Amino acid sequence: MTTRVTLTGTGVPHPAPGRAGAGTLVRSGDLALQFDAGRSTVMRLVEAGVAPYALDALFLTHIHSDHLADVADLAMTRWIQDMLHPSGPLTIVCPEGQCTRFVDEMFDPFAVDIALRAGHAHHGPLEVDRRAFAATREPTEVWRSPDGSVHVEAVLVHHEPVEEAVAYRVTTPDGVVVISGDTRVCAEVEHLARGCDVLVHEVCRATAMREVIRGTAFEQIFEYHADAVALGGLAERAEVGHLLLTHLIPQPTTAAEAEAFAADVRAGGYRGAVTVGEDLTTVTVVRRSEEHTSELQSHSFISYAVFCLKKK
Repeated sequence: MTTRVTLTGTGVPHPAPGRAGAGTLVRSGDLALQFDAGRSTVMRLVEAGVAPYALDALFLTHIHSDHLADVADLAMTRWIQDMLHPSGPLTIVCPEGQCTRFVDEMFDPFAVDIALRAGHAHHGPLEVDRRAFAATREPTEVWRSPDGSVHVEAVLVHHEPVEEAVAYRVTTPDGVVVISGDTRVCAEVEHLARGCDVLVHEVCRATAMREVIRGTAFEQIFEYHADAVALGGLAERAEVGHLLLTHLIPQPTTAAEAEAFAADVRAGGYRGAVTVGEDLTTVTVVRRSEEHTSELQSHSFISYAVFCLKKK
């Protein structure tokens, strides 16, 4: 079995050529899990070789539109494809609250179209299998594959003023992948990512652009995203195997601009593999030795205990 991570979208709310909205695809053998579905996710999935009907589950990190714009399209396209490729409703896993309300209401603007298709093409009712969970500051399992070989955990992160934002940790037979969603650099992600093989993390060049954005609206926006230099420190402390950067702020348009993100991460102290993501960038997960993993798990427990004491 091989686990692969593909960035289906590396963009932000401001559109840029070649960059779809936020999204990450994790494939483990025939299993396909999608995390977030920003604009153009359906097209990127097809380009990556995964049709909507082939998805096993969709996971949402938070309510921001650049992470949700294609959720309805993904579910409706799967429904339409069901005539040729029976797959059943799309499973959507998300934190309780804002995301669940969005999922429950997302088909409302398409009610006429849905009724016409259902009546004309003899589709069954359009439904999703929504699975909500209570997000907490400690990692909690939120999904497991039918054969038990893959499981997903979630933890609350810091993307205030969004209060129900989460990161996910995917454990497969090949290794561990962590997807940050949108967040500041925080202890929760550092704990979740301890010893992971691939960390997919949003990134913002806040340190490098501090003087440029001072006094502007961007100064506040940058505060709830992950500074590249601080992220380098997190990845090094957590002993991350491969850091895959996405949701790039500001979006690079040249090789030199992309390399600046990597340089910032290095300035933060990270010495592992780093990739500045583009749409459809794909990384194969390579598990490190069991001895190394055991050491990291022990370190993780100690680090998290210290974190909890500090919180008190």
